[in-house]
Amino acid sequence: MGVPFRVYQGLVAPLRRSHVDTDQIIPKNVLKRIERTGFGPFLFHDWRRTATGELDPAFPLNQPAYAGATILAAGPNFGCGSSREHAAWALLDAGFRVVLAPSFADIFRNNAIGNGLLPVALSESAMNTILDRAEAGTGYELVIDLARCEVRDAQGLTERFAFDDASRQRLLEGLDEIDLILANDAEISAFEKRRTDRIQL
Repeated sequence: MGVPFRVYQGLVAPLRRSHVDTDQIIPKNVLKRIERTGFGPFLFHDWRRTATGELDPAFPLNQPAYAGATILAAGPNFGCGSSREHAAWALLDAGFRVVLAPSFADIFRNNAIGNGLLPVALSESAMNTILDRAEAGTGYELVIDLARCEVRDAQGLTERFAFDDASRQRLLEGLDEIDLILANDAEISAFEKRRTDRIQL
């Protein structure tokens, strides 16, 4: 079972880029681990480093103002490209619990939810406000209220978001795919018994 997600408050890191693909989130040359952990240091690897391999101080996640950020604010179509689940693993391993964007690639969204990472789609106008405030570098925080499907900040922003009931309930209860299967254990066992009985006949 994962960690239940209800009301969460965290520091926002801005990434004002559109169509962030999974190869930029986690490059294919580091996908050699079989565990879900250990990918965080390679998050946005090619953007975080210069051609000589040094950390690029211009990249937001390298800046001290965003150290410890757990909410990522980005542009539309976040997570496009390949279907690699490692993208969600890398974001989680780097400490992120929420990604905000105007839209998400469907497969990335499903992978995120399946791993307990919350993808929240907000209007472009709301995202521009959030990005502007986060880019000020003054410790901008948001409250993400999944129970009420609402994003709030201390400056008066209150933005509702849509989230399908099945995925919302799954995250609220901290259930992974195995938990969902086990919730139907009695029905599965009964089906298997009926199937075995028919075979024996």
